[in-house]
Amino acid sequence: MADYNIISDVQEAIIKLLRTGLVPDIIPNSEGIGACHPSDRGDVSLGIFLYDIKRDTAVAMPERTAVGTRAMRAPSMFLDLYFMLTAYSSSDIKFRSLEEAKITGRAMQILESNPVLRGSVFGKPFTELSHEPRLELLELDAEEKNRIWNVPNVPYKLSLFYKVYPVELVSEKITAITRVTETDITVGQIKPAE
Repeated sequence: MADYNIISDVQEAIIKLLRTGLVPDIIPNSEGIGACHPSDRGDVSLGIFLYDIKRDTAVAMPERTAVGTRAMRAPSMFLDLYFMLTAYSSSDIKFRSLEEAKITGRAMQILESNPVLRGSVFGKPFTELSHEPRLELLELDAEEKNRIWNVPNVPYKLSLFYKVYPVELVSEKITAITRVTETDITVGQIKPAE
């Protein structure tokens, strides 16, 4: 079952997907794509920043699920993960904007072509999820983007905003149950009414 690591696993899956399509043609090495906050990006050319997590209430799950024959697991929690992707170029200022636009365009193309994080591609723990997480490009207004960016003394850079949902966070709460092992049946005759 997917545990609390699923949040970082989703982030790593997005990074892996982007590395497959961007390295080495547009970004020279795989270390150029990574998870980082916009204020602390190091030498990353494409930064992926998890900026919010919300409960996804649209997924209906059974009350409890069986764990073997003697226990029941509490329902999973489903999450929506929100990511900001930002391209950074260290090129000469004359070419910086063009290079960042190229990285951004290719990243959009890759994510649009792979809108589902499938277990067949990303393996465990995605094969254990009850729902495959989907990627959705968010259309935010300028004010929302600036509020998310929120890096003091650094102007907003063009960024992409994605929601990944539903992401299943499996409950740790397991309750032991007792199965019916014997029955007691009494057979008698019903007296007719007079």
